[in-house]
Amino acid sequence: MAGTICFIMWVFFITDTVWSRSVRQVYEIHDSDDWTIHDFECPMECFCPPSFPTALYCENRGLKEIPAIPSRIWYLYLQNNLIETIPEKPFENATQLRWINLNKNKITNYGIEKGALIQLKKLLFLFLEDNELEEVPSPLPRSLEQLQLARNKVSRIPQGTFSNLENLTLLDLQNNKLVDNAFQRDTFKGLKNLMQLNMAKNALRNMPPRLPANTMQLFLDNNSIEGIPENYFNVIPKVAFLRLNHNKLSDEGLPSRGFDVSSILDLQLSHNQLTKVPRISAHLQHLHLDHNKIKSVNVSVICPSPSMLPAERDSFSYGPHLRYLRLDGNEIKPPIPMALMTCFRLLQAVII
Repeated sequence: MAGTICFIMWVFFITDTVWSRSVRQVYEIHDSDDWTIHDFECPMECFCPPSFPTALYCENRGLKEIPAIPSRIWYLYLQNNLIETIPEKPFENATQLRWINLNKNKITNYGIEKGALIQLKKLLFLFLEDNELEEVPSPLPRSLEQLQLARNKVSRIPQGTFSNLENLTLLDLQNNKLVDNAFQRDTFKGLKNLMQLNMAKNALRNMPPRLPANTMQLFLDNNSIEGIPENYFNVIPKVAFLRLNHNKLSDEGLPSRGFDVSSILDLQLSHNQLTKVPRISAHLQHLHLDHNKIKSVNVSVICPSPSMLPAERDSFSYGPHLRYLRLDGNEIKPPIPMALMTCFRLLQAVII
């Protein structure tokens, strides 16, 4: 029970590390004496709540252009409009912007003026989901911490796009049109602090190359990935959450060590073409292998032996840390092998 609580607390810590700034606005306190009457100008197309003077709400208004943004604004909401362009001029005075939400518009790469975004030196969060982008926009401000580009038409990442984004912790490229040749070996160079990378629902057949060393959450569901190169995880020694559901992974496509990687705590391999349970680390806590082609569970292969356990044996006094195992949708017939329960004594749920 204590181990489960520790794991849950660890998950919350990781999630909070990536997302903590997104709730910061709730606690921002601004002294009304800091503003003059001239600071409270408000574009007629938008709403400026007196109780939240640093926010500008322009969403769901059928706007085709971005209005001039007052200098006091930190949080800008422009989602659900008909905006096609991001010119420089509306942001001339918006030097304090931290958050821009432009989801669900009609923005194209050609519509983004080159200096429009990079001039926003304090910008932390940029939301451009559900637009018409065909490549990752560039240049972007060095201050940026989260870039959300889900559900566009992105198929290209121009060279050097991420080279100055050392503060970026989250990059969401899910549900785009990325293929393997969209990446160069140095595509992700510069993303020194990236922790979460989401490239689910693209058209990848191979694992993306040379990921940032600090990557902790890697989501690659719903691609067509067939294999994982040998020693692939050596480059991302901190990866803890790995999702490869709905791909084309086979036994032959896995590294010789399988997923015997001490950093991985949550491994999801549902809906692939595996016929055997791969090797895993004694540290792994959650394993999803449902809807593969597995016929039996060879415990002697998957159970980490004493020689495989790390030096800090006290933490493994009850054996490997696996607590959740999902095997339904395979060709395995009950009962559960007793050897499985003997090896993984901390198991709390097994679904077959």
